[in-house]
Amino acid sequence: MNIEEPLQLLGGLTPATFMRRHWQKKPLLIRQAIPGFQPLLDRAELLDLAAQDEVESRLVVQPSPDGKRPWRFRHGPFPRKALPAFKQPGWTLLVQGVDLLDARVHALMNQFRFVPDARLDDLMISYATDGGGVGPHFDSYDVFLLQAHGQRRWRIGRQKDLSLQPDMPLKILAHFEPEMEFVLEPGDMLYLPPRYAHDGIAAGECMTYSIGFRSPSQSELASELLQGLAEDALDAQGSRLYRDPRQEAVAHSGAIPEALTDFARTAIAQALRDPLALSRVLGEYLSEPKGHVHFGGGVAGSRAGALTLDRRTRMLYDARHVFLNGESFAASGRDAKLMHRLADARSLSTADVARLSAGARDLVADWCEAGWMYVEN
Repeated sequence: MNIEEPLQLLGGLTPATFMRRHWQKKPLLIRQAIPGFQPLLDRAELLDLAAQDEVESRLVVQPSPDGKRPWRFRHGPFPRKALPAFKQPGWTLLVQGVDLLDARVHALMNQFRFVPDARLDDLMISYATDGGGVGPHFDSYDVFLLQAHGQRRWRIGRQKDLSLQPDMPLKILAHFEPEMEFVLEPGDMLYLPPRYAHDGIAAGECMTYSIGFRSPSQSELASELLQGLAEDALDAQGSRLYRDPRQEAVAHSGAIPEALTDFARTAIAQALRDPLALSRVLGEYLSEPKGHVHFGGGVAGSRAGALTLDRRTRMLYDARHVFLNGESFAASGRDAKLMHRLADARSLSTADVARLSAGARDLVADWCEAGWMYVEN
């Protein structure tokens, strides 16, 4: 992607300018980010997805005007008869990860790859009847809100008081203080940085596409990386046991022996002895598909022909490795350059495939058989 080319998607800004001025800094309203945009899935197609066991979906029903019905929140799947009537106002259906389920939505998601793939999360579709919404809230991640059908009124603000309403099934702000208000039409888009409070209310039936980004916490990363390093250490170090043949009798049995502390310290040091260990485990974690994603297996096709990544595949790389779906592979030289090209473009031409080494082509054949990518003969 040419990051210096102005994009209609960003209101005429280049990706470089957008990231410098707005990313994680301030909102941006973009009128007709995609002129004449039409929903990529109609209502019936979205409801079909929400009825499937392997699709993550949620239903939010707002309180009734008389106050007799409180907020309601449920996880799917939802057979059609489990959803309220379309004429009933104030309910919202949220379907997560639609970019993994539909090629058209995946292509739309790819337009936001001026942000690193390691940060891209998924595209959620929100369907709402008149007055529907999920209440004023904030997200811990960046989000683009693209209006696909109908109108939605957004109120946003830099919220200092992040306290939530008690005893609620949703995280709804207790004291929302909006500063700006917009009505989005189909094709309009609103970017919000993390922790920017917002409340979207449907004006009639509407659909909104939310392009979200993953933002792991330090504690989450520490937990995942330490677990990965521990697994590597088990393979490398085996089950070496602590031994203390020179341990003397002690009068204070509760004290931890210094030798045991040194043994533990050495174990940690050895786990980190490989200078590439941390980056390798990080890449494996960041490229791991979500738990509900399953590859049914592909076809061991010929080794000639252009390669295309399956839309469910996460492929990343660093200076020494390529990462696919939670697995790491050492890569260098021409093979590394070609694999980087495959990750960036999510495809590789027939000519470039032919330039891969025999070992790399063997890997490609394995990846195709696993359903991670396919060859266009």
